Amino acid sequence: MTEENERQTEQQRVDYVTKQVANQIETSQALFDQAHHETRMVDQNYSDNASVNLYEVDDAMETNAMIEQQRQLVARSYESETILKHQLETLSNLKKSPYFGRIDIKDPGEVTPESLYIGVASLMNADKTDFLIYDWRAPVAGIYYNGNLGDVTYPTPAGSQTTQLVKKRQFTIKDGRIANMFDTNETVGDEMLQAALGEQNDQYMQNIVATIQKEQNDIIRDTASDLLLVQGVAGSGKTSAILQRIAYLLYHSRASLNADQIVLFSPNRLFSNYISEVLPSLGERNMRQVTLAEFLSRRFEGLDVQTLFERYEDEQTNGISNQVAQNFLENAECMHAVEKYCQKLTTEQVKFSNIMFEGRIFFTADHVRKIFAKFPENMAIADKILATKNALIKELKQRIKIEAKSEWISEAVSQLNSEDLHNLLGNKKSEEFETEDELLDYVSTRLATKRLRIVYDAIYNTYFFDPYAQYSEFLSHQQPTGVTSNSWKEIITNFKQEIEYHRISLMYCPSLLFLRDLITGSGQNRQLEYVFIDEMQDYSTAALIYLKHVFPKAKFTILGDSEQALFKEIEVPQQLLHRLSTALAAKRPNLITLNRSYRSTTEITNFAKSLLPDGDQIMPFNRHGDLPRIILRYSKADATDALINEVVTQSKNAETVAILTKNATQAHEVYQQLHQIDGAKLLTDTDRVLPTGILIMPIYLAKGLEFDAVIAYDVSATNYSDPRSTGILYTIASRAMHQLTLLSIGAACPIITDEQEKLLQIEHSI
Repeated sequence: MTEENERQTEQQRVDYVTKQVANQIETSQALFDQAHHETRMVDQNYSDNASVNLYEVDDAMETNAMIEQQRQLVARSYESETILKHQLETLSNLKKSPYFGRIDIKDPGEVTPESLYIGVASLMNADKTDFLIYDWRAPVAGIYYNGNLGDVTYPTPAGSQTTQLVKKRQFTIKDGRIANMFDTNETVGDEMLQAALGEQNDQYMQNIVATIQKEQNDIIRDTASDLLLVQGVAGSGKTSAILQRIAYLLYHSRASLNADQIVLFSPNRLFSNYISEVLPSLGERNMRQVTLAEFLSRRFEGLDVQTLFERYEDEQTNGISNQVAQNFLENAECMHAVEKYCQKLTTEQVKFSNIMFEGRIFFTADHVRKIFAKFPENMAIADKILATKNALIKELKQRIKIEAKSEWISEAVSQLNSEDLHNLLGNKKSEEFETEDELLDYVSTRLATKRLRIVYDAIYNTYFFDPYAQYSEFLSHQQPTGVTSNSWKEIITNFKQEIEYHRISLMYCPSLLFLRDLITGSGQNRQLEYVFIDEMQDYSTAALIYLKHVFPKAKFTILGDSEQALFKEIEVPQQLLHRLSTALAAKRPNLITLNRSYRSTTEITNFAKSLLPDGDQIMPFNRHGDLPRIILRYSKADATDALINEVVTQSKNAETVAILTKNATQAHEVYQQLHQIDGAKLLTDTDRVLPTGILIMPIYLAKGLEFDAVIAYDVSATNYSDPRSTGILYTIASRAMHQLTLLSIGAACPIITDEQEKLLQIEHSI
């Protein structure tokens, strides 16, 4: 069969499948409309019943049963409507592009190969007798990504299956028409990748199921590892692969896993929004997303927790006061010291605090200590805290009886209006009490219980323990090697002062929370199944150990690029990975390295990798473009003119032009220079949505993002002189997909040597 005939035959099949999809859309739409109507009717019925006045006990019981029945009907109706809506969205996506791959396989003993078509979702024919499309996550679809022509083995629920891969074909189908089609022995041929990677960037990351590479597929389908470490160079598709991995896990374990049992720690809110459409485009609900700062703030209710960005800005301005002390507080040694300290704590050493009520002491710290001391010395400290909590709650119940007879309660009861009295009585009625005194006693006890709820909450939340005083005591016993006694005292004093002003520096957070959790026996979430951490190079070892403590049952997937270290000096990848594997004590660790960069043109990647000491390991994808440019200007005014000219020029051809600066102060400066240009936007760490157009931001907000054109602002020797500069410049350069421009106000920084200049177009002042 000729190539043209092959294409016609394939187009006929596309036409047939899209017609089947259209028919199923019509059927599903009718069912959805019917379900929506039924939901509205049931909802209305529920609202009518729920508003019935309840006077008689029998009527109330009957009505409550009816309301519960209606509530269940509403829940079922909403569920049916949601399923049909999801089905419609999936079918709509399939109609535009039903599939992207075909494999022909021949099982042992078979004469004729079987053709299987791979797409973003499964589709059966109208009779439900045959698959027209196989979901890319189905076991047999793994052949498309990992198999070369010839004998292949793939996993199935019944065990490994061997077959012969006869053909692998790839398609680009747009609006029901085949735009591109070719046969290959590779995972995804360069031609298909070229087309996908050459497109302009928009404000959302796209799913990559049609262009998944073999090494990315290994990440996606790993279900055995309890710790999966993904070390990937910039633009290697590691974040995309992780999102496809989440979709795969939800598909693979659909009966036992849901999106609420997965959490992704993302670098910032902009990134969270950028990736928000990937899972829905694959028919899955988004997992929970949180930044490290948001997670810590929830754990430190009432404290202003320093973010990574705030620390970076502070260190840019004021420098690092004590790097050795900071390193100790953020490494595994400190976390091990916390464990030992908590194990050896005696009753006298535990820091208790008073429980207050309306400005007076309700339970003294000494009283709490006496209760705590009654329990056996060999009892675990967390168990003793729990036992103390239970004992205090028992005492509180007795105190409520005493407080109910107190003068302040009597006065409060006398001031109750009829509505307050009705609320306190609850299901009881005043005529049920034989005497006025019985009614008064009941109301007084109920009111005392209500007012003293704040004391109960304080006991329940272990406010009788003072973790900040305990942590100060812990620090006083440490003093790491290389830190003087006076310097360490300053560290402790700084911590105490911050707590006094309701603030806390990031370096104290993991070890303090760990200490609090170990002593109180709280803080753990055993329901979460998977934890994903992006940009791992920005997390301290202590932070990762703490997250492992918080989610003890979860499997961890940690990804990042050690070369993109913005908040510390670059760490050799093997060093980083060894440190994490040891710290997290994984039983089934797996390391996957991604060295090929797909984001940028070959010319941009070659320049970016030349900045790194081990950059020769990075392999650029064969997509060519212009050489990156460096514009040298020797006055601020000339630099501003050059910047404006460059922005205007780039924005004519690019959907997104990002001017990336070293810090927030410089981003504000640049915005002042460009704010009159239509579409120029300054982004800060409070922004949640990534727009298109001309974007100005400090580099740490661009983590994980990509732009059509990037302008690196002021790469001069004055601006980039410290040891972190290499990681910062590499990260900036590797954000660019198609165009990269460096602007230097004065001589370029020493990182850009004569060797790097050979990879640039150099434009001097006129």
